[in-house]
Amino acid sequence: MNIDLILANLAPSLRGLIFSLPENILETLEEIRLRKLRPLALSYRGKIAFVTARGEITSNSQEAYVVSPEELELTVQIISKSSLYAFAEELKNGFLTLPGGHRVGVGGRFTLVDGKIAGVKEIGSLNFRLAREVTGCTVSLLPQLVDPGGKPYSTLVVSPPQCGKTTFLRDLAYQFSTGAPSLGLAGSKVVIVDERSEIAGVYEGIPQMNVGSSTDVLDACPKAEGILIAVRALSPDVIITDEIGTSRDVEALQEAVNSGVRVMASVHAGSWRELEERPSLKPLFAESTFQRAVLLSHRRGPGTVEGILRLDRPEPEAGEVAEGA
Repeated sequence: MNIDLILANLAPSLRGLIFSLPENILETLEEIRLRKLRPLALSYRGKIAFVTARGEITSNSQEAYVVSPEELELTVQIISKSSLYAFAEELKNGFLTLPGGHRVGVGGRFTLVDGKIAGVKEIGSLNFRLAREVTGCTVSLLPQLVDPGGKPYSTLVVSPPQCGKTTFLRDLAYQFSTGAPSLGLAGSKVVIVDERSEIAGVYEGIPQMNVGSSTDVLDACPKAEGILIAVRALSPDVIITDEIGTSRDVEALQEAVNSGVRVMASVHAGSWRELEERPSLKPLFAESTFQRAVLLSHRRGPGTVEGILRLDRPEPEAGEVAEGA
């Protein structure tokens, strides 16, 4: 990850403070948060901390550097290339995508037209979420995610927030698109339905992440509509999407599976039991939409694999979880 590329989007005064941090922190940065007239904050290794006026880390917000309205405004001008109007469509979703696939979440006063979000009128905070590629992070698990015929199992990736679901899906896209001859896995036609522009990190029409040479991306496209577009127009072998949750998502995934497409998706849940209690997702389990579930946590850092659950048995039990790498 090129930290200079990210810091170039901050107001110079803030850029200098972050750049002064120790190398071990810069290498593990997950988020940089700018809030108007509030402490400059960041997240790294799952921790929340603040930055002082001397460019040092502190856990005490009272000692932190306070972001001025001018610094926030200048940062907005930099990331929007001085033309928020040009980014109005992206802002409706509450974020902008930067070169390198990094994403800036936006907080503030949203404007509505006919009850729908039309844009952001007053920006009060920015959250720089740093995207990281971990190419090969799924390789050791592939034997458990590929059937005897060399086709991917439809797989659900389950974990709480910030535990590596998107990174996991990104590498699955690369592996299935590229193929793994040692497993008898030929390269597949992969479509990523990237509603939040996180998996492929598309910037100006080009994926910033390595998602494979046989992968098409439907960027900023609603999941349910995108899945159906992919099935009808792009003849995918595999569809990958992030953070399903609505009944429309479920219906679209089921239609894809019934059309012979393998699907990979992620979902937020603190446990398997918690997931099973979500009414909108119950049809997925009743219809055996997914054949495998990968359980992730932050126990040993983002992407800790707690196990792989088989869902293609009549009554899968938590005790059947196979330990992952």
